Amino acid sequence: MSSQPKSALKKVLKPIHIWALAIGLVISGEYFGWNYGWSVAGTVGFLIATIIITVLYITFIFSFTELTTSIPNAGGPFAYAYKTFGKTGGLIAGYATLIEFVFAPPAIAFALGSYVHFLFASVPIMFTAIACYVFFTIINLLGIKESAVFNLIVTILAVIELLIFIGIVSPAFKVSNFMYDNMPFGWSGVFAALPFAIWFYLGIEGVAMVAEEVHEPHRNIPKGYIAGIATLVLLALAVMIFSGGIGNWRSLSKIDYPLPASISMVLGKTNSWTKIFAGIGLFGLIASFHSLIIGYSRQIFALSRSGFLPKFLSDVNSKFQTPHWALIAGMIVGLISLFTGTTDKVIIISALGAVVMYCISMISLFKLKKQKTYQPFFKTPFYPWFPAIALLLSVVSLIAIIWYNFMLSIIFFAGLGVAFIILFLSGKYKQPAQEFML
Repeated sequence: MSSQPKSALKKVLKPIHIWALAIGLVISGEYFGWNYGWSVAGTVGFLIATIIITVLYITFIFSFTELTTSIPNAGGPFAYAYKTFGKTGGLIAGYATLIEFVFAPPAIAFALGSYVHFLFASVPIMFTAIACYVFFTIINLLGIKESAVFNLIVTILAVIELLIFIGIVSPAFKVSNFMYDNMPFGWSGVFAALPFAIWFYLGIEGVAMVAEEVHEPHRNIPKGYIAGIATLVLLALAVMIFSGGIGNWRSLSKIDYPLPASISMVLGKTNSWTKIFAGIGLFGLIASFHSLIIGYSRQIFALSRSGFLPKFLSDVNSKFQTPHWALIAGMIVGLISLFTGTTDKVIIISALGAVVMYCISMISLFKLKKQKTYQPFFKTPFYPWFPAIALLLSVVSLIAIIWYNFMLSIIFFAGLGVAFIILFLSGKYKQPAQEFML
């Protein structure tokens, strides 16, 4: 009997799982976080920011799908940048992706705690947040197929709930409410709101990190990715527009539970539908939290397997075939993050990691396309326009985030500098390239 290699992952995922993971990674962005964009841009200002970012993600996902199917590796962006730019590119992409996926879950954990606290005031927010980290890490340890089935169920429930939400609040929508003081900070507010618009879609690229576990990735990944981005665009615009027109949008702009609060504005806080919605609203947050754990664990696994992180982090459990040490390490970092930042700050630094990764991924695609031996399974439509637009808007978003969040950006890039120093002092740069083979 042949044994599974110590660092091998099972190929069991199909298009429905890819769609659910793409939605699940992101759907919490429709439940909270985006509303902080109203506080810096107003309703129309944030709508403009959201449209800009929607164009970014549509062009990016079609371009990114080519990379994912051509190089189906658990490292995702790290693998693409490493293949094209060597150790330096790999480290930049790996660091940025890790920051994105490790710092997004704490924001969702805060929101989960806030939703539960909204339902049961006696339950502390931090208690729920910590419990979620432990519980969902354990679920992920049990196997990718089991995790994918669980994710599919909660994602479908989350999508249904958003459709119910839209149905409940849309009759109360008034254009006058949405247009009231709609761009209080002008165009500067639009740029300041870009990271919160990114939160609507942030994480969808995490599908790339389960590419090694997808059955026939060149066929199934494009189907799941494209269906996923189409679903998210419709839900994001509908939730944001209808929420902004039911009353005083300013009262929703700085809380972690805008959807239950929106329904309470329409039906009243004591209405049973308000309580029911807040309860099942947890499904959307759970779907993203669970999916992001899958994402960051695979990124840690891939970075470890290629020598950028300690080797034991790429060990795969012999029974469940999951990267158990990578899951535990990500949980520990997330728990520390819970006590060090507020929701809006965590969202911003996660978005910063995302746009850096988008930039290097699109540059990697351009370079790969020039290689004569490169034969993609899926070709980017409207090339080179789609990746060029995605790259341009990613650069604009990066400049905007740095401009309006300078100290957070300093911390982010200082961390990248430390990572380079550690890698250099460890002697990894001097080792032969084959020791870093993917």
